[in-house]
Amino acid sequence: MTKLTFLKLGGSLITDKTRPYTPRLDKLAELAAQIAAATHLDPDLRLVLGHGSGSFGHAAASQNWPVNAKWGREDWRGFAEVWYQASALNRLVVDALHSADIPAINFPPSATNQANEGAIGDWYLTPLQEALEAGIMPVIHGDVAFDNVIHGTILSTEDLFFTLAQRLHPQRILLAGLEKGVWADFPARAKLVEVITPESFEAVAAGLAGAAGMDVTGGMRDKVEQMVRLVEQVPGLEVSVFSGEDEGNVQRALLGEAIGSLIRR
Repeated sequence: MTKLTFLKLGGSLITDKTRPYTPRLDKLAELAAQIAAATHLDPDLRLVLGHGSGSFGHAAASQNWPVNAKWGREDWRGFAEVWYQASALNRLVVDALHSADIPAINFPPSATNQANEGAIGDWYLTPLQEALEAGIMPVIHGDVAFDNVIHGTILSTEDLFFTLAQRLHPQRILLAGLEKGVWADFPARAKLVEVITPESFEAVAAGLAGAAGMDVTGGMRDKVEQMVRLVEQVPGLEVSVFSGEDEGNVQRALLGEAIGSLIRR
């Protein structure tokens, strides 16, 4: 499939991660409008949209996620609460897409993934692929999943993109957050890393730090390292890490403009 792109709207972009359960509804509407404009300008663009859980899923996990190896009734209630909050944010994202006249269908990982020791195991992708072929935008998001070994786990959007990219071979993955890209000196933010390759990753890794606000799925270093491993496995794949806060950046990135930091082989 030509021009297949994965776009992630980071949880820090679409929610206030310092305030539990606080969406940025105006920002969601703006981002949806940019996505709609890009798909109208480039009808050949095929897009899988992912989004983080921000102050919804991360807050719920911090408060409710089981800490015991042997889960009881209350642990499963915590699992269900994390699902509820992650899905509540997902509904707001899909509502914004619908208001922007974008045909989109949610494919919740909790309903389609069976995890194994914290990693994606069996993922039924046929309906998602049929949606793409029909010109419908699949929407996925950070979510809980039942696990064969450890009862339940939390899958990040990057986890989902990692597996999905190996199956669908997109040309690009776009990670839109608050930061302008990957900083060599976070939190000073004086030197932006323009290109990261598998060979250069360790040299810049020392400047990477965790995400601001609550985050139970890892900070910037984890996300960049995961994408570095992915570009080694998917031929021709390029990953961009950029700011979705700057006006028009998401639309420009979708239409092919180089913005932020590029991860490639």
